[in-house]
Amino acid sequence: MFDKYLIDAATVRNIGPAEAPTGFAFEAKLGYYRGLTLSMIEELAITLDGVELPREAVQFDEGQGPITLDAMETAYDRRWAFGTPATIIVNHPGGLPAGEHTLALRQKLRVSYLPFPAFNTDEKTVQAA
Repeated sequence: MFDKYLIDAATVRNIGPAEAPTGFAFEAKLGYYRGLTLSMIEELAITLDGVELPREAVQFDEGQGPITLDAMETAYDRRWAFGTPATIIVNHPGGLPAGEHTLALRQKLRVSYLPFPAFNTDEKTVQAA
């Protein structure tokens, strides 16, 4: 239902020095109608131009500072509120080359009253400067 709102394509940007970007970042929203503690987010998988990027390259920041996906597993005191953008940071040497790219995000969420994980996906065509 909220999948088409996960990626904010207008926020995609390279990070690090302009002459040698270390990766890229973008704003994303939670695909669940209530907020969740970070420990309930089992996966944030990023695919760029059809290639899934390594889990170890991804960090998350809901406003309290970047955290790895492994550290999120025990982040019981941090919460991603519904409708609040968070920054997804991807270590990708060289950043995004100038031009058009296909960026996808898949969220795997553990929701307390569901007997199975909830999946939310979004894919957008984005422009890199």
